[in-house]
Amino acid sequence: MAKTVLVVDDDPTQRRLLQAAVEKAGFACRTAPDGESGFALAADPKDGVDVVLLDLIMPGLSGMETLERLSERRPDLPVVVLTATGGIDTVVQSMRAGAIDFFVKPASPERIIVSIRNALKMSSLSGEVKRLSRKAEGGMAFEDMIASAPAMRQVVKMGQRAASSDIPVLILGESGVGKEVVARCIQGASERAGKPFVTVNCGAIPENLVESILFGHEKGAFTGAVSKSLGKFVEADGGTLFLDEIGELPLDMQVKLLRALQEGEVDAVGSRRPTKVDVRIISATNRDLAGQVSAGTFREDLYYRLNVFPVDVPALRERREDIPALVEHFVTRFNAAEGTKILGAQDDTLKMLCAFEWRGNVRQLENAVFRAVVLCDGDWLRPEDFPQISGVMPDLDTLPEAPALPRAANDVSAAPAYTGASSPVPIFDESGEMRTLEEVEKDLLAYAIEHYEGHMSEISRRLGIGRSTLYRKVREYDLTVREREAG
Repeated sequence: MAKTVLVVDDDPTQRRLLQAAVEKAGFACRTAPDGESGFALAADPKDGVDVVLLDLIMPGLSGMETLERLSERRPDLPVVVLTATGGIDTVVQSMRAGAIDFFVKPASPERIIVSIRNALKMSSLSGEVKRLSRKAEGGMAFEDMIASAPAMRQVVKMGQRAASSDIPVLILGESGVGKEVVARCIQGASERAGKPFVTVNCGAIPENLVESILFGHEKGAFTGAVSKSLGKFVEADGGTLFLDEIGELPLDMQVKLLRALQEGEVDAVGSRRPTKVDVRIISATNRDLAGQVSAGTFREDLYYRLNVFPVDVPALRERREDIPALVEHFVTRFNAAEGTKILGAQDDTLKMLCAFEWRGNVRQLENAVFRAVVLCDGDWLRPEDFPQISGVMPDLDTLPEAPALPRAANDVSAAPAYTGASSPVPIFDESGEMRTLEEVEKDLLAYAIEHYEGHMSEISRRLGIGRSTLYRKVREYDLTVREREAG
């Protein structure tokens, strides 16, 4: 999805010129004629503004004052300052107030676009560093999850409930749906936030080492035990132990795990006395544990001990509304990791990705985006950058539009729908004959622009068409979008 640039300038000519340059480069653009309205549009991160081009000299709330307010409210939002006077004192003051770049008007469109792209790259790097820090510190929260799809709301609701206590949680779902992410968010929202979060993949441990890895061993306890090992339970003391693929744990280890859960203590291999531990257990599986209990491959008593609070995570094909946001997130991450400068995915690409089945779920999507970022030669991911997917998909024109990225709850999406007795867009002409589709579409677009006050993202979402398609139709029909509200 296109990144959104907010242009704040009291000069209407400058706003038009900057908007034209920004949109020509493939960005979405919103404009504001003064500092007050610009601050209102950019202050809430959920409103979708990614970069601000800010004029310094404006009546009312000045550009410098607007910059200072934005720095307090959204310190991570990149702001590029532009002004007609470029004294060194002004530059220094702007940078101290939080601006990341500065140029004197009139600036070339190329200079403006380079500045925007640099700002986005720095923002991506900063965001990735903070995300990794939160993950390392056990501070991930449900706000960090991409979970706006209806199918994910119950997951978040159940996870938040689970976080309020130490109740054992069993996360169910297909491989690759993000069960560990849910587990980390439960820890991050609980009183154990910031404490150890230790992950054990029960299916990846050699059977003869499971006991040692989980419960630890003393030096010399067996051949090769050249030093003492604490074990994962002791490592997680005070925090959370995430037992992934719990269904693959050997039966003899299930007995010892059950005792550790019941008694709150572990027996290291070769140790003469148990060690007390305070550990919150979250387990996960993509298997049918109830079926394994019936088949005798999983202990019934352990099953009931783990399955106290089940959380079922849906497959990606059941939450397609999250795919555009997931793609944007992965592009941002790989830009930071690989030093690439991909701006996002084209609308046709998102249509294709949203229509694909994704049997490998979020993990498969992540790997596909990674490969596409490496293959991409341009600024935007195209369908041909996903050859393994585009080669098996039908004609892109037959696919439905991709869902729009979620907007804030207090945005114009909350505006009431038209409820009048008659349609505001006539279907029949004066003679009683049906009007052409082109005529109805033009009037409907004009009405939508007026009704939603020029908020193009909301119009795109409500009409179920991509933003690029919407802008193309606006140009074709020569419609006017109020400059104050554009984008």
